[in-house]
Amino acid sequence: MEKKRSVTKPLFFDRELSWIDFNLRVLEEACDETNPILERLKFLCITESNLNEFYMVRVAGLRNDLQMGIDSKSLIGLKTEDLILEISKHVNEFVKKQYLVLEEKIIPDLKSNQIHILEKVTDLSKTEIAFIKKYYIEEVSSILTPLAIDPAHPFPHLLNRSLNLAIVLTDNELAKNTFAIVQVPSVLPRFLELPKGEFSERRFFSLEGIITLHLSDLFFGRTVKEIHPFRIIRDSELSLHEDKDVDLLTSLKKELKNRFWGEAVRLDVHNKIPENLKHSVMELLKIQDHEIFEIPNFLNLVDLMYFYGLDNTSHLKFKNLPLKNPLGDMPIDKIFQTIRKGDLIFHHPYDSFQTVENLLKFASQDPKVLGIKMTLYRTSGDSPIIQYLKQAAENGKQVTVLVELKARFDEERNIIWAQRLEDSGVHVVYGVIGLKIHCKLLLIVRKETDKLKRYVHLSTGNYNSATAKYYTDLSLFTNDSSITEDVATLFNALTSSGKMPRLQKLSAAPDYLWGDLMELIKQETENAKKGLPAKIFLKMNSLVDKNIIEELYNASNAGVKINLVIRGICCLVPGKIGLSENIVVRSIIGRFLEHSRIYIFENAGDSKMFLASADCMPRNFFKRIEVMFPIIDPKIKNKIFSIIEIILKDNIKARILNETGEYKKLKPNSDEKEINSHLELANI
Repeated sequence: MEKKRSVTKPLFFDRELSWIDFNLRVLEEACDETNPILERLKFLCITESNLNEFYMVRVAGLRNDLQMGIDSKSLIGLKTEDLILEISKHVNEFVKKQYLVLEEKIIPDLKSNQIHILEKVTDLSKTEIAFIKKYYIEEVSSILTPLAIDPAHPFPHLLNRSLNLAIVLTDNELAKNTFAIVQVPSVLPRFLELPKGEFSERRFFSLEGIITLHLSDLFFGRTVKEIHPFRIIRDSELSLHEDKDVDLLTSLKKELKNRFWGEAVRLDVHNKIPENLKHSVMELLKIQDHEIFEIPNFLNLVDLMYFYGLDNTSHLKFKNLPLKNPLGDMPIDKIFQTIRKGDLIFHHPYDSFQTVENLLKFASQDPKVLGIKMTLYRTSGDSPIIQYLKQAAENGKQVTVLVELKARFDEERNIIWAQRLEDSGVHVVYGVIGLKIHCKLLLIVRKETDKLKRYVHLSTGNYNSATAKYYTDLSLFTNDSSITEDVATLFNALTSSGKMPRLQKLSAAPDYLWGDLMELIKQETENAKKGLPAKIFLKMNSLVDKNIIEELYNASNAGVKINLVIRGICCLVPGKIGLSENIVVRSIIGRFLEHSRIYIFENAGDSKMFLASADCMPRNFFKRIEVMFPIIDPKIKNKIFSIIEIILKDNIKARILNETGEYKKLKPNSDEKEINSHLELANI
């Protein structure tokens, strides 16, 4: 007898509110005393950095929609205006939690570890005050600019995310108050370490505190009456009008200049600011009540990362894990011979990213290599990859690099190193009109025994040696002829602005990936209805696409067992009787940033396994060039199954999402082994 279904209409969680829940899980790591103190501080700073970007992009986008009269409904039925207010309410609570963590957990634990952040002038000794005065005169005073606000001096256009001091002055002759602003210079460290002197701990004083001590030097003939820090967050989304007749590089360079001067979307003020001054600033910036946040201390928490970089503090951070470099110092011919023997899979950061860099290094030097093609979405500024690509071109190889200029907040950096590549003879293709190139592909063409052989590297993560140290990603080396043919075909389509082809083994967005995933899910549903083995495992950063979610609901109702590992946003409601009782959603937040995308379908006992550059989000499916690629080799399949097994056993860093939207952190029973997947995975 078929089970009675109590739910007939699909349910969803809101995308933006789900993101705030994700940031709360990161904040939990700042509270977790099993994490070393500087790592906890880092997690706190990450929550602030995340929140800044959320406002600069997501909230700014909603705000723009509202201004243009677009008041559409979200997945949960909220109109844009109501959603903005709901976001503000949630963020207000979140900010309060951030500062509770800072004041009650982080600062006391820093102090107990001999790192003392002084907040008041009365905490300073006479020797320290003299040291600060000398530093102010020599390093600070010359770059400060006092800005009066009056009819002759309108409110200045202050930089995005900059820390500023709102100052109330009294003029003794005119007997009235005036208003001025001093921007705290971002070119200087936010904190100054004071001389050891008579104190045993390391002592630090803030830059705004140093400026405050000497503000009277900037305003001759007037008395500083009040000083109140504030910070502005601006709309930083680029408004590119992409057209085949407009040069994308020139258009982007022009638009980047506007990023610093977007409309204010959020205002942070110190909570002791007088109401009249607060409202004056709000009026000048056209900020509404729900867009202002009152902060108890240390505006711009990201600057606290200064302490993470202190010397002699390794004992206050995670211990380094031993990195594996399977290719090591293998000779050039041996590397390609190894790949010919069978596919190779690497699990970063446990397998060193240097493995990928080595392959490119060897390819740039190998006389048998004739050509290299590569996509670059994000890479570190000092990346060896850029150097090796330049060397390859200088060594006479045909090198083509597809650079994604529109990689958010990396646009300027990407322009700089892309132009350096061009100067070395690399053929650079600056993106695709209307789409972002988000797939991670490397193709090496090599002449062997009078035949051309192709070798390919595909990955779930960026070609970025910096982030590869703390992002978990999977990457594949292969010379499988059908896969290498697909990659070569895809490169040709991208560089020629041709139509996206239907490939043999790869599934590419924007034309095919969404439909292929929908069909794979539907097949599991059909298999379950026929009584055949049916399971789905999906691991990704975010699950937002409405149609994919509804298809997963259908699969669950057909009896398909579904395990989802979703680090961030999840709009699917799990565990709901009559809708999703066969779906379990877990999020793992810990030492590393979960970034790999793994899609597995039971396929009636003959499992299909894929890795991908894409999350299940509309932007990935329809606004980006993405690639999903199959794992065919049984040995590699088994290794990935081993990784998944450990992830699903995690009872230290895993949280389970329930149908009400709450994430419950797992704890091992007294008879269970503690399994922190981020540590366990180092051993396989």
